[in-house]
Amino acid sequence: MLGAVLQMLPGRFMDVRMRASDDYDTRVVERPGRWMRPAELEQLTQDLRLVASKTLSGGSLTYGVFSGDRSRLEQSIITIVYRRGDARPIAFNALVPMDISLAGKPYEVLHLGLVMVDPEERSRGLSWILYGLTCFLMFLRNQFRPVWISNVTQVPAVVGMVAEAFANVFPDPHSGARRSLTHVLLARQIMARHRHIFGVGTEAGFDEERFVITNAYTGGSDDLKKPFEDAAKHRVETYNEFCRKELDYGRGDDVLQIGQMNFQAARIYLADAVPRGSLAALAVAGMAATLQRLVLPVVHWADSSRQWDVLRPWTR
Repeated sequence: MLGAVLQMLPGRFMDVRMRASDDYDTRVVERPGRWMRPAELEQLTQDLRLVASKTLSGGSLTYGVFSGDRSRLEQSIITIVYRRGDARPIAFNALVPMDISLAGKPYEVLHLGLVMVDPEERSRGLSWILYGLTCFLMFLRNQFRPVWISNVTQVPAVVGMVAEAFANVFPDPHSGARRSLTHVLLARQIMARHRHIFGVGTEAGFDEERFVITNAYTGGSDDLKKPFEDAAKHRVETYNEFCRKELDYGRGDDVLQIGQMNFQAARIYLADAVPRGSLAALAVAGMAATLQRLVLPVVHWADSSRQWDVLRPWTR
């Protein structure tokens, strides 16, 4: 009986599908380069490129999942949205876990990564999927321990969404935003070891007081650079004015935001971001994401006939 149950339980990496709404389906795949069959991986890559071709209007990207290096998909968590009518991919987020050390202990920081939406599908209420869903599922997978996140952007709308969706975010133009020592240590390691993840070249500078990356568009993300007038604005003018004041768009500056998905952020996400009609589907997706971490070890423990990693079965 236990053997049959174990075969039905999910594997090591997350692969969650959910009906986001009447119009869209969503799939979250964790590190697909490590477990997907070649044909499936090729199809996923083509879906990402299709969305990018609609978004960039002739431009191209040469970093991350677009680099042509399949190993990039071994280190990515892909959230992709499909239109239900024709199964066409219309948006995605490529999130990347980054290895960081704090107080001598290893941690993962989830970089929110590149978000792209087909221009024909914008303003359709997809931000709760693209900016919060994967982090929420990873928070559940992490057994409700806080998860550090990072974001690099020059787009005021994205700066505002991150500041509103996560906790302990710096920088945030609103009063109370605090640059803690942990923020500084994380930022230093991200800029020293992981700038290739968000397409920032080695010649880019970093203002540690303001968390602003100067001359950021030289490491593969060149076609994402835009003037302030073309960058999507936030409904709250404070974020727009913050970006206008702090970033040099002619030079190509970005802001590096660091925050957390914790209980406070998860509560706000469920209460304010997720549409009421999608809560049931999110609950099912959450159970699927946590099954492996919370239930699977119990089932393994109950099966005394087989070894599980370093744990030996009790044979007495």
